[in-house]
Amino acid sequence: MKTIILCGGRGTRLGEHGAAIPKALIEIGERPVLWHLLKIYAHHGLNDFILCLGYLGDAIKRYFLEHHWIYSDFTLEMSKTGDYRLHIQEAVTEDWRITFVETGLDTNTGGRVKRIEKYIGDDETFCVTYGDGLANIDLPGLIRFHQSHGRIATLTGVHPRSNFGFLQLNEDNAVTEFTEKPEMKEWINGGFFVFNRAVFDYLTDDCVLEREPLERLAHARELMAYRHNGFWKCMDTYKDNIEFNQLWDAGRAEWKVWV
Repeated sequence: MKTIILCGGRGTRLGEHGAAIPKALIEIGERPVLWHLLKIYAHHGLNDFILCLGYLGDAIKRYFLEHHWIYSDFTLEMSKTGDYRLHIQEAVTEDWRITFVETGLDTNTGGRVKRIEKYIGDDETFCVTYGDGLANIDLPGLIRFHQSHGRIATLTGVHPRSNFGFLQLNEDNAVTEFTEKPEMKEWINGGFFVFNRAVFDYLTDDCVLEREPLERLAHARELMAYRHNGFWKCMDTYKDNIEFNQLWDAGRAEWKVWV
């Protein structure tokens, strides 16, 4: 089963941190957020990826072509004659297959998925997710849920955390309780989709996946939600990136499901 990752957007809310490099390459614990996402899927045996590239997509290509040396131990022999020999001592490799697809500089999310249709091959079912959201989601459970209901599409519903602390006031306006950024009761779309091929009939070349396609699927009762009550967080702002790194450095990276 293939996994499509949307990593072509501009990280406009990351300020200068999203201008120089693509959002998917912004680091958590000295590894790109995209690397963390690939590790999550590969941990569950889903290691055939299609990356929907756009803004600074060439940087993502270069990362995978050039930076694998960072994760290997090697000896470099040099001579005055100009000869070089590279001896790999202990290569740390990943069992990944990655297809890089240029889906347009400013193409919307649904249009990016539409443009990789030919790369799905004969697969009837495939996964799709955003390139900036991490979770400790039970991906096999998500896929089983999708297969059980027989509909075209499944999204993952998650509880977001409030950006603000909540106050409890009594009748005299005294603060009786303060809750720092609580988890909200409402459900939102957390990505981590599973689609049948029929979803392409709902997509156009530059549609926004989260608008008309999902709305039409919902109206046709072809969209189901898998409830995820565990960890989920997206890297939308530079503050989110700081919080991700704090969790990683503190050993509290709940999305790290791999060993």
